[in-house]
Amino acid sequence: MSKRDYYEVLGVPQKAALSEIKKAYRQAAVQYHPDRNPGNQQAEEKFKEAAEAYSVLSDENQRAKYDRFGHAGVGSTPAGFDPEVFSDFGDILGDFFGFGDLFGGRSSEGRARAGADLRYDLELDFEKAAFGVKTRIKIPRHEVCSPCEGTGAKPDGGLVNCTQCGGKGQTRFQQGFFSITRTCSSCQGRGQIIRTPCTSCKGQGRILREKVLEVAIPPGVDDGMQLRVSGEGEPGSLGGPPGDLFVVTVVKEHPFFRRKNQNIYCEMPLTFSQAALGAEIEVPTLSGKETIKIPEGTHSGTVFRLKQHGIVSLNGRGKGDQYITARLVTPSRLSQEQRELFKKLAEISGDEVDEGSGLFEKVKEMFG
Repeated sequence: MSKRDYYEVLGVPQKAALSEIKKAYRQAAVQYHPDRNPGNQQAEEKFKEAAEAYSVLSDENQRAKYDRFGHAGVGSTPAGFDPEVFSDFGDILGDFFGFGDLFGGRSSEGRARAGADLRYDLELDFEKAAFGVKTRIKIPRHEVCSPCEGTGAKPDGGLVNCTQCGGKGQTRFQQGFFSITRTCSSCQGRGQIIRTPCTSCKGQGRILREKVLEVAIPPGVDDGMQLRVSGEGEPGSLGGPPGDLFVVTVVKEHPFFRRKNQNIYCEMPLTFSQAALGAEIEVPTLSGKETIKIPEGTHSGTVFRLKQHGIVSLNGRGKGDQYITARLVTPSRLSQEQRELFKKLAEISGDEVDEGSGLFEKVKEMFG
């Protein structure tokens, strides 16, 4: 029986790009794969036919010969899988069946791997979070062992080629019409095994050390924010890149200020006289003291705003405000004269005022 045209087998035009050929082969391979068609001889033949067509059309030289001389130009192409030709077979079928390394594809073992990411919780005072700070942190992490350069073997002869795979990292055998390549179970795909372990790391290739890093915390960070420090995580294996370090900010509570987004909030005590007659009072801010005017007849709970006295935005676009809530308080100790005056005033107005909650003491502490 004569062979069908390879382009016809894959259903692509003769001028098709390699990407089109690979896509068509992917579809055919998935459709006719024996695992999806158990016992179906016709599907198995179509599967092998598509594989044969792809082995020729995916190779630039073979395809040129085929385009010029047809089947005669490429001779008798084996119907099985040539691992050299199907080096990307794992990309085509591995996604669907989970065994990309069986067909000479890229094995998950023996390859360079990125190191793990690390997390460090950094405790910050309220002010340092607001204004930013440079600080030193100590990170316990594994680092590549210097004497063995991460191999885990003693220098000068500690590493030898794996006898099971001959140093290739893979073993190959025939199963039906498949030529199957597996990761070597002896060396786990590395191609070499440790004959004499490194005395410094005991064959691990890594040593636990504490590294001191200087990190710059930008102004405006809030509680729970993550700062990424590239390349300061765990080292990679087999030459892979290191992971990253994520510094998570833990901002302490402030005794006087509260924060919401870029705005800060506080409470200021007012005496009855200040609230009734009006006054100018000094208010603590993150950058010092500011004077605000209290109009006469101010009620407890009235909110005053100081523009641009909040926290700078992380993106540098603007700054929040400070909001001051007035809280009316009464002194805990009264002279006889004061007591008489308050009694008389209470009789006139019929109002009673709470004794407050220690706000005077907080403000005294803020002002030193």
